[in-house]
Amino acid sequence: MKLSGVGVWDGWLRYGDPQEVAQAAAELESLGYSALWIPDTGGPVFDAVRNLLAATNEIVVATGILNLWMHEPAAAAAAHAELTSTYGQRFLMGIGVSHAPIVDKAEAGRYQKPLAATAAFLDGIDQAQPPVPQESRVLAALGPKMLELARRRTAGVHPYLVTPEHTRIAREALGEGPLVLPEQTVVLAGSRPEAREIGTGWIKGYFQLPNYTNNLLRLGFSQDDIDTVSDRVFDALIAWGDESAIRTRIAEHRAAGADHVTVQVLTAEGVADPREQWRRLAPALV
Repeated sequence: MKLSGVGVWDGWLRYGDPQEVAQAAAELESLGYSALWIPDTGGPVFDAVRNLLAATNEIVVATGILNLWMHEPAAAAAAHAELTSTYGQRFLMGIGVSHAPIVDKAEAGRYQKPLAATAAFLDGIDQAQPPVPQESRVLAALGPKMLELARRRTAGVHPYLVTPEHTRIAREALGEGPLVLPEQTVVLAGSRPEAREIGTGWIKGYFQLPNYTNNLLRLGFSQDDIDTVSDRVFDALIAWGDESAIRTRIAEHRAAGADHVTVQVLTAEGVADPREQWRRLAPALV
């Protein structure tokens, strides 16, 4: 599976009303977006994938990510086989180890040895009948060890909450060939205060998760940047402004080695359905 262009990453496509989501998916395909990415934080994720595939004709549907602690490898492989048999090679299984505060909330102490757990999950989907082909799966990889595992055993990586500099690091780690498919969060806003009003609370939630803060420290940000959500770290993680500013950030990821960038649009509080923003962005991005 070769992905290019710009995709859409959105939780509403996963948890919104299925009929409304299906209508939005068809529109996103007609607008020229090349993939639809959905999270997995509980519930029947493969039903959501099926809903998106059924509503579209050619667009790729991807999990960003399939939480490996929530699925048995054999069952995930069987779902992949059924969906690809019905809808063709359009389902990309993004797999991730999630985060200790999330996993341990359901079962204290379960989140241990994330690299080994990821390798074991890959072993399981390799041994399933039929297996999930290597070219149909990517990993949510941030650090060097997970990037190396992705290089050896998957089609590439889907890093979340990253900068173009991380995209460059991922490309260097994977070499030519494997896919680098970063997520980029964006805010359509006319000023910094407006962008911060929409994005600061959102980003603070992710700063409670050590995987992301450790990655930022590796990239050269300070603990103070993280604790205060400095303008420096805010601007690095969230592309804000008009359509041109967001297009520029996508171009930076491409220049750093990204094959495909998936855009997550943040909106004002209480607005779950960002179709208006997707429509605005499409002429600039696709």
